[in-house]
Amino acid sequence: MVTSPNANPGRGSVTLLNDALVTTAFELPGYRIVRNVGVVRGITVRSRSIVGNFFGALQSLFGGNITIYTELCEQARAETYRDMVMHARQRSANAIIGVRYDATEIMTGLTEVICYGTAVVVEPQ
Repeated sequence: MVTSPNANPGRGSVTLLNDALVTTAFELPGYRIVRNVGVVRGITVRSRSIVGNFFGALQSLFGGNITIYTELCEQARAETYRDMVMHARQRSANAIIGVRYDATEIMTGLTEVICYGTAVVVEPQ
C-alpha cells in the first residue's frame, strides 16, 4: 500500500492512486470501495506521417510485426492511460476499476484511442 506521508495518524493512512490500484477487474482484493467517483478517461487521436506510412508499407511486404505501427499503438495507449490516471487524480480518486481501451478509425489514417474506467475511492479492509 502506498500512503501519504501527510496522512492523519488518528484517522489511518490515505491510500494514493498508483498503478497497483488500476485494474480491469471490478474489485481490488484487500480494499473496499467507499465511494464511486465516476467515469474517467484519456483520449488521443493519432496518425502516422507519410514517412511512417512508407516504412510501415515496406515492413508489411516482409510480413511479421510491423514495428513502426506497434510503437505508435504503444505510445497512444501509454498516453491515454496516463491521461486517465491524471483525470482520476483530479477527481480525488485513489483507484480505477473496470479499465478498458478502445480504438476507432475516424477517417483513413486517423485513429482515436481511448482508455476509460470507473474512478473510485478505496480503503484497506
